Amino acid sequence: MTAIPLETLVTVFGGSGFLGRHVVRALAQLGYRVRVAVRRPELAGFLQPLGQVGQIHAVQANVRNSSSVEAAARDADVVINLVGILFERGRQKFDAVQSSGAETVARAAAAIGARMIHVSAIGADERAASQYARSKADGEKRVLSAAPSAVILRPSVLFGPEDDFFNKFAAIARFSPFLPLVGGGHTRFQPVFAGDVASAIVGAIEDRAGEGQVYELGGPQVRSFKELMQFMLATIERRRLLIPIPFAVAKFQAGFLQLLPKPLLTPDQVELLRGDTIVSEEAKRDGRTLEALGIEPLAMAAIVPSYLWRFRKTGQFKGAAADSR
Repeated sequence: MTAIPLETLVTVFGGSGFLGRHVVRALAQLGYRVRVAVRRPELAGFLQPLGQVGQIHAVQANVRNSSSVEAAARDADVVINLVGILFERGRQKFDAVQSSGAETVARAAAAIGARMIHVSAIGADERAASQYARSKADGEKRVLSAAPSAVILRPSVLFGPEDDFFNKFAAIARFSPFLPLVGGGHTRFQPVFAGDVASAIVGAIEDRAGEGQVYELGGPQVRSFKELMQFMLATIERRRLLIPIPFAVAKFQAGFLQLLPKPLLTPDQVELLRGDTIVSEEAKRDGRTLEALGIEPLAMAAIVPSYLWRFRKTGQFKGAAADSR
């Protein structure tokens, strides 16, 4: 398949979220026309300065509504699905958004012959105890059934300005004398820079990814949760106790924490922490990684201090912006 000309149209579902901003910026810099499909387009105006006048525009779409998805995908040459949720609220359920919602986007892309790129997550597994992980796996299956040539990208935990990982724990460290280590903090992660994931998406558009393949995207370092907390605390120059919390206790506490408007922890997330979030040996062997897409991933130390420095220097913290999909 030949590469898509730069003047073509790319529809990005969930383009106003954390990863979406990096994707929209990368596409705009390369000259693509970008249609950002979100539930509340009036909140996506901040994306327009990332491109030239008229290059980026937002439209209303909800992956739970097939007619809105079809309208947002109309005439697009490439369709990218970034929509995902970390916890359930109201009608925003894992299965509705990450499973059937992903299928709805893939069907819309297939109906118009658009190239489909779907972002899932490392750890997606139909047999997982976590409903989040099960819905991600089912979403992948449904996407490939509807659009067999789709490219699926599974990133590990994302970092970058306004991320929901280092920012969240730095915010907690601002007022709490300790940080909990669920399950002892032994769970391993392979944090990946959101900009590198955006580059991988561009690579998929430009024919550097195999059709129907699943790629696992991780950064250059594998670290335990405890080591990540130590890195964050060293970056913001704070000393905090790191207290191991057994999974059973953490799950009980999460039952109350999930009631917060933006939960610090949910029982389902505790289940996720029972398994590592790292690139598999199979993906490395088969060449389904960032490096295989020609991307040399950036290390945490090269990026994270650049957005946590305010907290270290002034004692003030700029938290993660709301993800308005």
